[in-house]
Amino acid sequence: MSALEYNGGSVIAMVGKDCVAIASDLRLGTQALGISSNFQRVFPMTDRLYVGLPGLGTDVTTLYERFRYRVNMYTIKEEREINPETFAHMVSSTLYQHRFGPYFIEPVVAGLSKSPTGALKPFIAAMDLIGCINFAKDFVVAGTASSKLYGVAEGLWEPDLEPEDLFETISQTLLNAVDRDAFSGWGAVVHVITKDRVISRTLKARMD
Repeated sequence: MSALEYNGGSVIAMVGKDCVAIASDLRLGTQALGISSNFQRVFPMTDRLYVGLPGLGTDVTTLYERFRYRVNMYTIKEEREINPETFAHMVSSTLYQHRFGPYFIEPVVAGLSKSPTGALKPFIAAMDLIGCINFAKDFVVAGTASSKLYGVAEGLWEPDLEPEDLFETISQTLLNAVDRDAFSGWGAVVHVITKDRVISRTLKARMD
């Protein structure tokens, strides 16, 4: 078994109309043995930027602390918040620096980036464990249920979803996909990022 799958877990990000959503399951396991049903994989980096870190549980904690430190240093030096595109490249370069002894994490970045005109546009990206970036206009997935997430998302996602519709779509996608994966599930958390606020909700799921 790959170290990426050892602790289980899945993350998905989706684009809506002037909003973006990121969601993950809450299960932490050692292969088929469940350990926790409240494991955080999605973390806020700024008010409008979140990162999901599916993969090896210990590397989740390590990388989150590294990214938090680097984002804080960027904010102090540049005297402004980091843009999602810049953050995605920061994540990518951090992973690539360790390519010969990689972190077993496949990050997902979701946020609203400010254009030169001041308008906010949705941004999502996913990476493999050495930092190869996959930009997308619809959705990105990572984790042990990624093949199932792809299939369900292809069927449910539509362009220009309003925040509530986006929440419903990403929730149904995640819950239906993790039901088909033994290493993911046990509840979920969804964050919908709009220009005014972030709506965070915890969902119940099957616990078997």
